[in-house]
Amino acid sequence: MDAISTLLRMARLEGGVDVRCMLAGSHALDNPPGGTGMVPFHLLLDGLCMVETGGRAVELRAGDVLVLPRAGRHRVRVTAMEPPVPADRYEGRSVATLRSEGPTTVDLFCGHYTYRPGAGDLLFAGLPDIVHASFGTGADSPLRLLGELMRNEATLDGPGAGALLASLCEALLALVLRGDGSSRPPATAVPPPWTAVVDPGLRAVVDAVILEPHRPWTIARLARLAGVSRATLVRRFSAATGTGVADFLTRTRMTVAADLLTTTERSLDDIAASVGYRSPSAFGRAFRTITGMTPARLRRSAAGYGHWPA
Repeated sequence: MDAISTLLRMARLEGGVDVRCMLAGSHALDNPPGGTGMVPFHLLLDGLCMVETGGRAVELRAGDVLVLPRAGRHRVRVTAMEPPVPADRYEGRSVATLRSEGPTTVDLFCGHYTYRPGAGDLLFAGLPDIVHASFGTGADSPLRLLGELMRNEATLDGPGAGALLASLCEALLALVLRGDGSSRPPATAVPPPWTAVVDPGLRAVVDAVILEPHRPWTIARLARLAGVSRATLVRRFSAATGTGVADFLTRTRMTVAADLLTTTERSLDDIAASVGYRSPSAFGRAFRTITGMTPARLRRSAAGYGHWPA
């Protein structure tokens, strides 16, 4: 299994569409903060809109996806030359629709991901506050088919639509984590997440750590894997991912450990060894540093579906 698929499997996600917005005219849609273990997303299939969150404004064009790992309060703003056209909400069995009368200029899917305590917390805590991917709607866009499938299921709202949309939402997140292939400069736009790194050497490092966390990785060994010097790896990795190599290694190991703690009955000693720690006490210290709780406490917390702060 590849690295991104492994991360999504460990996160134990459930995705869903909250509302499909088919709008004409100008609108301002306020979204309250998401609950614990909830990550909102917006998929724009047609039109233009702006998402305002945390003092920033991100423009969305057709084929854009926005994921907000911190689940903060945000506003979706649609600005049009035409006067505002009122929208009515229609409740379906699986999908609600907010629709304006007349020709639709904006087709926007608003939904969220939920996850259980453990690896999902660490995955989303390690992503930027805003994750923005632009796939377009051309013939070569991966959203062309995915978007049409989501439209069809939302329109028909037939038996099984909720389950089908949940699977499509997970596929959407996989695309976002893989990235759109761009390297937007952080000074002018939202930088891509570390999961979307495109440099072959850095990609090899990311994949190796996620897929083989038990190996005795050092920065020197990872540098050899990337085919660069230690100093070059440290510099390039930080610039491309926004995190240090050592921090990434520790966080990834703790993500794998959190998954094992919450989904298996393996001993703490066994789990420590599975993520590259010969000393259970060293593993426990690293786990507390990253998560703010002991491994045993996470295991108990997961049984009651509790969460720690991101």
